[in-house]
Amino acid sequence: MATGFWADETLEAAPQNTNTYSKPSDLKITDMRIAILRDAPMTCPLIRIDTNQGIYGLGEVRDGASKNYALMLKRVIKGENPCNVDKIFRKIKQFGGHARQGGGVCGVEMALWDLAGKAYNVPVYQMLGGKFRDRIRCYADTDTSYDIKEFAERLRKRKEQGFTFLKMDLGIQLLARTPGTLTQPLGGPGRGYESQNVQHMFTGVELTEKGIDMMASFVSQVREVIGWEIPLAADHFGHIGVNSCIRLGKALTKYNMAWLEDMIPWQQTELLKKINDAVDIPLCTGEDIYLKEPFIELAKNHAVDILHPDLATSGGILETKKIGDTIQDYGVPMAMHFAGSPVSCMANVHCAAATENFFVLENHSVDIPWWDNLVNGVEKPIVDKGYIKVPDKPGLGVTLNDEVVKQHLGEGGFFEPTPYWDSDRSHDRTWS
Repeated sequence: MATGFWADETLEAAPQNTNTYSKPSDLKITDMRIAILRDAPMTCPLIRIDTNQGIYGLGEVRDGASKNYALMLKRVIKGENPCNVDKIFRKIKQFGGHARQGGGVCGVEMALWDLAGKAYNVPVYQMLGGKFRDRIRCYADTDTSYDIKEFAERLRKRKEQGFTFLKMDLGIQLLARTPGTLTQPLGGPGRGYESQNVQHMFTGVELTEKGIDMMASFVSQVREVIGWEIPLAADHFGHIGVNSCIRLGKALTKYNMAWLEDMIPWQQTELLKKINDAVDIPLCTGEDIYLKEPFIELAKNHAVDILHPDLATSGGILETKKIGDTIQDYGVPMAMHFAGSPVSCMANVHCAAATENFFVLENHSVDIPWWDNLVNGVEKPIVDKGYIKVPDKPGLGVTLNDEVVKQHLGEGGFFEPTPYWDSDRSHDRTWS
């Protein structure tokens, strides 16, 4: 029976019924090239990693970061089999760092997963162990306004678009035109959050009672317009001191905020815990953290209630899933920060689908009319009524729409050759 079942013609036909995109064991990385998107709404360097078998993988350096963070890794990964994602990640992760400095390592890691998925003809989430959900909840970044009625109306329109989670900027720039709302050393770094490169604890900037009342009134008026049923998070408070964070947090308690984000730098575990213990609103941080260890430190100390990695900084797809899985053991959910093109968006979507304690994903581009058209292969609109459908196509599930990408390029051209980065020599070992 066995002999009859596995007849010669059956064995010969078997490979014909298998979709072999490539020979994965023989894949080799041959090149890395860059195309820089502008106004998406950020500047976003796209990565293309080419192979000896004609398939390629797409990745993306984090918004606002230098393309060179990725290009410097070309000499390290060239000749490697891209399907060995974890091996290559461990080889290159020493060249990443917190915030935008992690962008090169993470962008390469995204492209490796895209290549591996194409080689084996499966979506990335499947290689991570499968998915917990078929669609990913999103919230949309919403530009602030000094006119509270205008700003509240912008948030109300987000609800009309179908978003089930909202976030607002609530920074001290809103107080800049009102005397008596802030105290600060004369001639100090200034009130504007954007212009400061001095950490919060060292600015000497503190809120007055008038300033706290004004910011709380801003939130109150937003709640009157959007209602109380929908979660409302807040971000970008400005570089104010720890005690001002506590006093502001207490004043906002009555508005049932979903979280207060990045009130002070993430490195200050004990000070974050001091704020967290003093207020009854969840704290959130994490978009500038590289690799899982600092997330674990914050989670095990319960310094914040929600952790918020940006996959294009935190270590890429697999490292971010590890972050979610580990902090889940401490009872901490994982929201995800994201501001980039649909390429990085899909990397986030696959990771979020495969991570049980995922909460909600940010998106900065829902008001960019051509953003969806940068890629093909997924349902449009990509963000539909506040959700993104998880794609089932191989790899990340998208291909670039070259024509549209070329219409929105910054400096450097469309995936021009990068031979300068082929053979730079360095002794990279980190131990003796």
